[in-house]
Amino acid sequence: MKKTRILGFFLVLMFLALAACNGNNQQNSTDGAANKDKTSDGDKTEVAATTPSGKLVIYTGRDEEMVQNVIDQFNEKYPDIEVEFLTMGAQQILERLRGEKANPQADFWWGGTQSALIVGANEDLLHAWQPSFIGAIDASHKDADGRWFGEMLLPEVIMINSDLLTKETGPQDWDDLLDPKWKDQILIRGVLASGTMRTIYSSMIVRQGDDSPDKGYEWLLQLDANTKEYTQDPNALYLKLTRQEGSVSLWNLQDILLKKYTTDYPFDYIYPKSGAPILVDGVAVVNNAKNLDNAKLFVEFLFEKEMVTQLANDYYQIPTRSDIDKASMPEWYQELDLKTFDIDWQLMSDKEAEWMEYWDNNVKGRGK
Repeated sequence: MKKTRILGFFLVLMFLALAACNGNNQQNSTDGAANKDKTSDGDKTEVAATTPSGKLVIYTGRDEEMVQNVIDQFNEKYPDIEVEFLTMGAQQILERLRGEKANPQADFWWGGTQSALIVGANEDLLHAWQPSFIGAIDASHKDADGRWFGEMLLPEVIMINSDLLTKETGPQDWDDLLDPKWKDQILIRGVLASGTMRTIYSSMIVRQGDDSPDKGYEWLLQLDANTKEYTQDPNALYLKLTRQEGSVSLWNLQDILLKKYTTDYPFDYIYPKSGAPILVDGVAVVNNAKNLDNAKLFVEFLFEKEMVTQLANDYYQIPTRSDIDKASMPEWYQELDLKTFDIDWQLMSDKEAEWMEYWDNNVKGRGK
């Protein structure tokens, strides 16, 4: 009887030991599965981190419809990036970036004049880097340190209402605009807020070929005498020109072609015989941008050959990329003769603010 109780005791101990082993094995199995799941989750997290996501804030001076079209295509490729954009003039963008320098709110500047971008670079507002397409951009169309890149070329030309004038009957060159016959026929987009107009006016000062800007101021004073109105923004300019409140303006070739071929605005252009200032219109990543990688990703997307060709065909952009197949470009582009005159862009960048302040205080409205 005693042996039976001892044997039974040992059997109980063996049963408990086996149960404990099975429990440990099950726990180890569960822990292993859990660890495996954790590793799996970690891998997933790592993969997610490499997938572009987050935000991208753009300040742009470009046509809103075109901007939205490009952003839509960008989001097709990168659906997890939320893109916001604000539209304003190039000079307004520069001033806003200055005000936000300590705490940047934008990541990308899309559409800035060469002069404005040079100022932005010199004031440490722009991020320096080297995108993949850098070798396809001419040295004169980019910053040597990679802080901004020209996206397209904008010849500044004479704009006309084609219901009132033809290429033959409108002003043929810049100096023709000073002829009294054009008095109260010239409409000008408000100069100080517009990078385009600041470039045109500054280039007219440079064009006089004197060390002093005085001859340039005199030229602008005569232009002011023939100017009927300085409109608040481009839309007001387009409407007033369409309503025949004036017949002539000064504007960039791209916008004129856009309105001519994609709307019912009666616009055309005359390429000045002595040549046109050809503005380099560019882009830049904002220094200390909160969404730096997304901004760089957008730049790369914008400069892809397929996108460059599409923007030329759909939005009349003259690209700065020198490796685009001409056969893929539209007919209007292949017929262009981009004659220009010498412009010291660094001088213009250095002096533009001074010149435009003087014009606003001492020339505007005094020609009459």
